[in-house]
Amino acid sequence: MSQIHTARPAFPPNLLQDPYPMDQSGEQPESGFIDKVNASGYLLSAEAQYQLGRPFRQVFLKRLYHHAKCVRAHQTTVAHLDDASLRGEALSLHRQIKKYGITRLSSYAAFALTREATQRTLGFSHFDEQLMGGWVMWQGKMAEMETGQGKTVTAALPAATAAIAGLPTHVITINDYLAQRDADTTRPIYELLGLTVGVVTDEMTEEERRDAYRKDITYCSNKTLVFDHLRDRMKMNTYSSNLERQRSLMGEPENSLLLRGLCFAIVDEADSILIDEAVTPLVISKSVQQQKKISIYARAMQHANALIPNEHFIIDHDHRQIHLTHDGRSHLKVNGEQNGGLWRNQLACEELVMQALKAEHLYTRDQHYLIKENKIQIIDEFTGRTMPDRSWERGLHQMIELKEQCDTTADRVTIARISYQRFFRRYLRLSGMTGTGLEVRKELASTYHLKVIKIPTAQKVMRTLEEDKITLTLEEKWPLLLNEIHKKYAHRQPILIGTHSVEASEALSNHLSGANLPHNVLNARQDQQEAEIVAQAGQLGQITVATNMAGRGTDIKISDAVRALGGLHVIATERHESHRIDRQLMGRSGRQGDPGSAMAIISLEDDLLRLNSPPLLLKSTRFLLQRSPYLGAYMAKLLVNITQYRITHRHFSARAMVLKSDQKLVSLLAFSGNME
Repeated sequence: MSQIHTARPAFPPNLLQDPYPMDQSGEQPESGFIDKVNASGYLLSAEAQYQLGRPFRQVFLKRLYHHAKCVRAHQTTVAHLDDASLRGEALSLHRQIKKYGITRLSSYAAFALTREATQRTLGFSHFDEQLMGGWVMWQGKMAEMETGQGKTVTAALPAATAAIAGLPTHVITINDYLAQRDADTTRPIYELLGLTVGVVTDEMTEEERRDAYRKDITYCSNKTLVFDHLRDRMKMNTYSSNLERQRSLMGEPENSLLLRGLCFAIVDEADSILIDEAVTPLVISKSVQQQKKISIYARAMQHANALIPNEHFIIDHDHRQIHLTHDGRSHLKVNGEQNGGLWRNQLACEELVMQALKAEHLYTRDQHYLIKENKIQIIDEFTGRTMPDRSWERGLHQMIELKEQCDTTADRVTIARISYQRFFRRYLRLSGMTGTGLEVRKELASTYHLKVIKIPTAQKVMRTLEEDKITLTLEEKWPLLLNEIHKKYAHRQPILIGTHSVEASEALSNHLSGANLPHNVLNARQDQQEAEIVAQAGQLGQITVATNMAGRGTDIKISDAVRALGGLHVIATERHESHRIDRQLMGRSGRQGDPGSAMAIISLEDDLLRLNSPPLLLKSTRFLLQRSPYLGAYMAKLLVNITQYRITHRHFSARAMVLKSDQKLVSLLAFSGNME
């Protein structure tokens, strides 16, 4: 089967049309029903909104259970075959699909073969809920599955089915570590069916990437995939005609494209990739070394340092912007006249100084970036990982290097760029899976035409969510946190402590060291030891301090002794900008029916509340917390919900603006044929 590579096949109508359309199952009426009931917006959680539509979903869930039952019935017909016959059955199914197209019965058969191969190689079969999740993805939708429900092996069902049908299949994760881990986990399943598996990572050569993309199923990170697509677009745009392009690409192997087309994609942690990173521009650029520009950036930093906060400029933490006042503009105008040259241009002067002010006041070391080998490396705020090959635009990166007295890199000129929103909309069929998709289901539907379907859990979730503990100040939070850690550590129960940034994780590490509590730290500085630290995090008496790196994709295994103690205990030391990230962190415990517990210890002086909350509401919460702890705790929970809603709405507006700009750009440049 690995010899058959379909270029860009169209999905036949008989599979594109769901045998049980959503409007018959109640999905469409539920959306309108929620809109009417939840008029106040953020006062109801996404889970509560979902429960309101529960009666309308029962019919659709019954259909999914019916599909799972049919898959199990098909499996009984191949369970007696030996491995060679099972592989032959997969090849026979491929020929049948090639002749007659993809049908519901052929899909059942492919799912059954994959389930049987999983049983033989990994020692367990997909349970019904996993079959349901796989079917939802095969239908081009997004499956929300509770954390720890086995999304990695669930994705193998639609991936193997697509590969058997001859469709180039991409399984996309958030980083190279998870791509390699998931490929290694599922490789025996695919190889038993005669399918080939490739993994694409950053350090691979172009030839190694091309070979990996030519496998039946390719695991890769979102960043690697998009940049390889951009390189293909750049190569195609070097030819003046289609005939010249085809002749060149069919000639030498090194001239051929990396990708075989964008046919079928399964996006893991889809809300992180498709929503949180949607506004991140993916840019290929080249260095332009101009010493004169470096001196201009240095002069801009001098001008910025001469300005007085709240007199010459105002910091808008809500929107992460700097606004010059009338006095600030007048001050720059006077300085520009004195310095002459470029600085006499008011617009250019203000733009450079604004970038310098952002470098000084909006970007913080060990939170937005860290320094490795005297170089600035950007930290992804959603995953907590470094992005060493990325840089900020328009001189911002060079100004931060000047601020930290690092080696100054060359300025860069953009050669090609694309956004995640524009890229993922190009797939013939896009699907995904996540543990936290309900909150953004409307945006996923409007932007990517992805419906979010919540899959029931196979086992009851045994995670205990304890009440949040709220303190007035940061100084009060540390003793409370250390006391909670001491209580759990005394019983040897493993603890995972989530922090917001590298700086916060290292500050907590100092507190733990002062209290003689042995621990491991997982942040962007220890990314090379990630697998080792995660493997130890569920052991007896283990304390792990982690940034968002431990919030997604990590599967922390626990022993029977730990289960007897109540499982992994998770403590969040801050609330994040998105409630989905909080849910992911809490989901590290109580996985796959194991016991676990989670809680949050936060302060009203945390950056999230101090910089983003409505000032009057924050003062009211502080007053109530001093007078009545019970009412204060309730008010603090409401304050967190409102603050997260405000930030989420602001980010949604930014993503909508990027999408609108992309669509406008496509319209304006349509005549040129070069969109990137």
